[in-house]
Amino acid sequence: MSKIALVDDDRNILTSVSMTLEAEGFEVETYNDGQAALDAFNKKLPDMAVLDIKMPRMDGMDLLQRLRQKTQMPVIFLTSKDDEIDEVLGLRMGADDYVKKPFSQRLLVERIRALLRRQEAISSDASGGSSPETKVMERGNLRMDPLRHAVSWKGKDVSLTVTEFLLLQALAQRPGFVKSRDQLMDVAYDDQVYVDDRTIDSHIKRLRKKMRSADSDFAAIETLYGIGYRYNEE
Repeated sequence: MSKIALVDDDRNILTSVSMTLEAEGFEVETYNDGQAALDAFNKKLPDMAVLDIKMPRMDGMDLLQRLRQKTQMPVIFLTSKDDEIDEVLGLRMGADDYVKKPFSQRLLVERIRALLRRQEAISSDASGGSSPETKVMERGNLRMDPLRHAVSWKGKDVSLTVTEFLLLQALAQRPGFVKSRDQLMDVAYDDQVYVDDRTIDSHIKRLRKKMRSADSDFAAIETLYGIGYRYNEE
């Protein structure tokens, strides 16, 4: 049973969403502000967190920043209808997905399930066999180990979220070949989950930033404007 942390200052959302998630078989912990959630997470991390952005004491952005210092567990943001800037900023800071308020609880459940499936696929143990998705991949200076969710560039470790890992893996599997945004959406999200181009672009931007933290000259991910992205082996 996966444990989901739900963090929102709206008690109606905490009550209704937690009831829905529990009915779907999840274990749910609720918190009405970011500080309370962080205190609990410092003792034991959940399998995933669903965070509202605007909260008292500590908002979702601050909480995500603290979390990303020590964990890459999946995080979904709940954003207000007009908070497009917050959505983009949240993705750049390392959120895996976002859902706009008011939202369909069924949509939220599907997004949660999709992220957990991807996390499970990445962190599955060696008994999963030696499929291409689980083999260690080396492309020039890049080394990716899916079983350990480990990435290194020129020998330096790079910490990626689930979504960032999957996008880099998809691009690096076939150096020189272009992947459209739609193809990358299929890699990162289930078919029933719709995201727009900006979401993929934000993840790629965050991915590049992390790789450049290991090597300021990193330029292996090329943008082909109006087409998509490709990985150029270095």
